[in-house]
Amino acid sequence: MANHPKFELYTGNNGEIYFRLTATNGEPILGSEGYKAKDSALNGVESVRKNSADGDKFERKTAANGKFYFNLKASNGQVVGTSQMYASEASRDNGIESVAKNAAAAEVEDNA
Repeated sequence: MANHPKFELYTGNNGEIYFRLTATNGEPILGSEGYKAKDSALNGVESVRKNSADGDKFERKTAANGKFYFNLKASNGQVVGTSQMYASEASRDNGIESVAKNAAAAEVEDNA
C-alpha cells in the first residue's frame, strides 16, 4: 500500500494537541505548536493548507547550530508550522516544496 502525505493529530506529553505533516515517505516535514483544543489544531491544519500555496509565507531560517529550517506563516504573521532541521539550504528548500505540493490534499489522521 502506497503512503500518502497526511496531517497527523496527536496529543503531546503536556496534554496539548499537535499536528505534523508527513511526506509520502512517512517523514515529518512540518510540525505545529501545541493547541488546547482539537478544533484549534484543525484550524491550524486549514491554515497550513491555505498558506502553503503562497511561497512568500515560507520564512527560511538558519539555527544557531548552522542547520537550516523554515517556518510557515499565516496572513497575520503568526507561525503555523515549523520544519525539521536540515543539513543544507537545498534540503530545506526541498522541504518547502514538499509542503507546498502536499499540504492542500493531505488527509487528516486523528490520533489525538
